Amino acid sequence: MSRKEAAAPRGEIKAFLGEGTDFKGILTFEGTVRIDGQMEGEIYTKDTLIVGESAVVNAEINVHTVIISGVVRGNINASGKIEVHRPGKLFGNVKTPSIFIEEGVIFEGNCSMVQNAGEEKKVSTIASRKSAESQEGEDLAAASKTD
Repeated sequence: MSRKEAAAPRGEIKAFLGEGTDFKGILTFEGTVRIDGQMEGEIYTKDTLIVGESAVVNAEINVHTVIISGVVRGNINASGKIEVHRPGKLFGNVKTPSIFIEEGVIFEGNCSMVQNAGEEKKVSTIASRKSAESQEGEDLAAASKTD
């Protein structure tokens, strides 16, 4: 068994867009789907997407897990994890609690690591509160110096 096969989830593949396939639109599915052709549009699942070495995907991707060995252009929101294996290329911003990028991969974009959207909001709220408390402390210190 190759290392890439070992990285794939153990569930059976429910659908397969093979090499030479060209799909445009919105793809929603349950279970594991593998793309080895071309896809353009949007992808939604609470399960796993596998992007094979020959795949070229231009899409906004919202999944639990994505495993990339091909080319992906677009933003990814993964509630589970993102894995990018050689010779994969990822061009876009990602949001996920867990990311693995193998040496030799090309990744151009930003990465935000949060547990979920609520967690990100919570972090920014805490940062705002700390900033406000810091400002209050500075104001008190300045007032006591002038007294």
